Amino acid sequence: MEKRANFSSKLGIVLASAGSAVGLGNVWRFPTEVGTGGGAAFILIYILCVVLIGMPLMVAEFVIGRHTHKNPADAYRQLAPRSGWIAQGYLGVFTAWFILCYYGVVAGWTMKYLVEALTTRLDDVSDSAAYFSAFSGATWEPLIYLVIVMLMCHFIIIRGVQAGIERSSKLMMPLLLLIIAVLVVFSFSMPGSSEGLKFLLKPDFSKLSSSVVLSAMGQAFFSLSIAMGCLCTYASYFTDDARLMKTACSVASIDTVVAVMAGFILFPAVFSVEAVTPDAGPGLVFITLPHVFRIAFGSVPIIGWFFSVMFYLLLLLAALTSMVSIHEPPTAFLLEHFKLSRPVATTIVTVISIGMGILCSLSFGPLADVKPLFGLTFFDFFDFVSAKVFLPVGGIIVSLFVGWRLDKQIVVDQLTNRGSLHVPASVISVFIFLLRWLIPIAMISIFIKELGIL
Repeated sequence: MEKRANFSSKLGIVLASAGSAVGLGNVWRFPTEVGTGGGAAFILIYILCVVLIGMPLMVAEFVIGRHTHKNPADAYRQLAPRSGWIAQGYLGVFTAWFILCYYGVVAGWTMKYLVEALTTRLDDVSDSAAYFSAFSGATWEPLIYLVIVMLMCHFIIIRGVQAGIERSSKLMMPLLLLIIAVLVVFSFSMPGSSEGLKFLLKPDFSKLSSSVVLSAMGQAFFSLSIAMGCLCTYASYFTDDARLMKTACSVASIDTVVAVMAGFILFPAVFSVEAVTPDAGPGLVFITLPHVFRIAFGSVPIIGWFFSVMFYLLLLLAALTSMVSIHEPPTAFLLEHFKLSRPVATTIVTVISIGMGILCSLSFGPLADVKPLFGLTFFDFFDFVSAKVFLPVGGIIVSLFVGWRLDKQIVVDQLTNRGSLHVPASVISVFIFLLRWLIPIAMISIFIKELGIL
């Protein structure tokens, strides 16, 4: 087994962790939640949820990971030997693996559309919905793109923590932020963009309800990649001088800025064509936006081409940074728990993920009528189990474990870097209180909502 590596710099720590948090959900889920939840009113609730729920859970995972310097399964085994808490470690590892299987399918779609945008073939598409349906339902082409993006992720992971994860994060995250800035400028220049900005930023408190608040809590939780084992695994590579609370604040800030900027890109673009709220998910980026780009920039095709290429490159980068982070927990688990080499562990995760990903991809085509698990296709099953069961349950367990079971001195040592940092006792007390009481209640509410009970 290779010697355990660490991130080489604080910048690498922040960018890698931010890459884990920033994903496709920032682009196609957050803007829609904002639009249906009262614009700026939803954003305010969301930020409050990030501060009170997202960041404490992120710090809790950081504490576990850095204290043990182990993958999630072995971390819980060290902290709570011969107890039921160990199950959370395995749950985190397999949650990441489950997500990787179907996330790679969607990442493949983003690469397909980037290629189509580069070659201007999207300009000739008259029916975006039929085009997307034909592609996603095909047998071989989606599988080719699935394998390509999985191999891209594979070759980053196989290079290790510093040469692979950290170096790629230092390249992809600044590029992602630069593309967002460029797209925001272009979007603001569209005719009618002011209506989109008004729709996004004008608070409409009449739309706030218990359901909207739960949606904001859920978005804050899911957006930060909590309970997937990613943050715990990355924290196990943190250096001893990394400031956990400051890192969590930086990651949450970057993630929120990306999500809000995505709204600045999408809403002016959509309103420049037609004043509608875009649907969430694939329908937004693979059906609505190609139509928007074609109409909005019809008089200046070169600008439309540039905007489309940059947008789908943004999506691909967001997908890849997330894929790298969710590939690493099962890789680290196989590497350390079974004493495998990194190339062997990485290959096992990649091969199994591609195999399961093939089933998920074919769920839109040849296997669309095959529903062997609870009446769900393979894609829907992987999505449902990971997003609506594993993640909320994992979040509840993490908060209870750090809040109640973990030795408080370990928490204090990690937050203060063993006494070298001054963290007021009141801050630590509030942190523990949130984990013990507020967050479990909030997470149970999210869990119930995701299951459709509320």
